[in-house]
Amino acid sequence: MSQIHPTALISPSATIDDTAIIGPYCIVGDEVSIGAHTILHRHVVVTKLTRIGQHNQFYQFASIGEDSQDLKYAGERTWLEIGDYNTVREACSLHRGTVQDKGLTKIGSHNLLMVNTHIAHDCLIGDHNVLANNVGIAGHVTIGDHTIIGGNSGIHQFCRVDDYSLVGGASLILKDVAAFTMVSGNPAGAHGLNIEGMRRKGWSQPTIDMLRQAYRVIFRSGLTTVQALSVLQEELLPKEPKIQLLIDSLEQSKRGVVR
Repeated sequence: MSQIHPTALISPSATIDDTAIIGPYCIVGDEVSIGAHTILHRHVVVTKLTRIGQHNQFYQFASIGEDSQDLKYAGERTWLEIGDYNTVREACSLHRGTVQDKGLTKIGSHNLLMVNTHIAHDCLIGDHNVLANNVGIAGHVTIGDHTIIGGNSGIHQFCRVDDYSLVGGASLILKDVAAFTMVSGNPAGAHGLNIEGMRRKGWSQPTIDMLRQAYRVIFRSGLTTVQALSVLQEELLPKEPKIQLLIDSLEQSKRGVVR
């Protein structure tokens, strides 16, 4: 049997794994599924239409799977999906999608969402990300893998924050953040590569040096985006496969990248 505290309120249509723990005063609503070894510590609300994977932890006053704040939302059946091994700290709010997009907000695995993080409707969040206290992510935002978003930062709707990038604290993101880059400010500007993050992951110095060279081509050479892509693809990518992530950032950007 699941370990469900007697003060918790559980919908008859919820599915809770036998190894999950539902703490005091939690509420689990209609059509919610909670996977193995996931813990709702106390005072957590999972409203409805939410799928939660394994080994997640949710702390007090987290609001999970609530209706979108989008004014177009009119009660449609939309979903929130959360992967495995995530930690969602106090007072975080994670909203479901809207039918104007794919009807889905999706959060991957191994993420840390610190106190009061907000993830709005239709966001796609990858794996191994750290979102610090009071980060606000507007609707339709895509965040890749292995990013760090500094506290009190805001990300405008429809922006992308690509893999291995770092957003400094109290930053305003109005354009896309290219892979590997370190950005900060209001509005944010690019200030180099996330070198410390690369070193912590054990990347070799030749790899880091090649990414530095690619950064200079994109941000410091004065080349147009088309010209920079040509240099990256023809001259640098054959020497370092990770440069493909920078190429993807430029090719997929619809708002332009933070410079």
